[in-house]
Amino acid sequence: MSDLTIFPADIAEMSVSQLAKLPPEQKREIDANLDAAIDWLKKARTKFDAALEQCYGEQARTALRDSGRDFGTAHIADGPLRIKFELPKKVIWNQKQLTEIAERIVASGEKVEGYLDIKLSVSESRYTNWPPALQQQFAAARTVDSGKPSFTLSLDSEH
Repeated sequence: MSDLTIFPADIAEMSVSQLAKLPPEQKREIDANLDAAIDWLKKARTKFDAALEQCYGEQARTALRDSGRDFGTAHIADGPLRIKFELPKKVIWNQKQLTEIAERIVASGEKVEGYLDIKLSVSESRYTNWPPALQQQFAAARTVDSGKPSFTLSLDSEH
C-alpha cells in the first residue's frame, strides 16, 4: 500500500463510471490496495477490540451480573468516556440430541414443527438424492455461550 498512485480519497470522489474506465493496471492496483486496507483494518479492529475487552470487559460483565443478567447491555464509564457494552446470548443446539427428541415426538404422533424449528444442513448433491424423511433429521440439546461483545464509545460532550 506504500506505492499508491490512486489514493482512497480519490476513489471515494470518483464515480462508478470513472472507476470502470480506469486502465486495467490501475484497477488491479486499486483492488490489491483495497484488499490490503481491508485486511489492515480488520486486524486493527480485532486488536483494538481486544484492548477494550482487556480494559473494560470484566467491569462491564460485573455490571451485567450486578443487574441480575448474564447477557445484554451495560453502561460503564472511564472518566469522560462512556462505554456501552453489549454481550449477546449465543445459543447452540446439540443436533444429535434434538434428533432423538424429534424422533420421540414423531413416535408419539405429534407434529415436530409444533415444538422445534427444523433446519438441516446437507450437501446439495446428497440432499437431492435423499427422500424427504431423511432431509428432516435433526438433533436436540442446548449449550449457551457468549457471542462477541461490542463497545460503543462516546465522550460526555457528545451527549
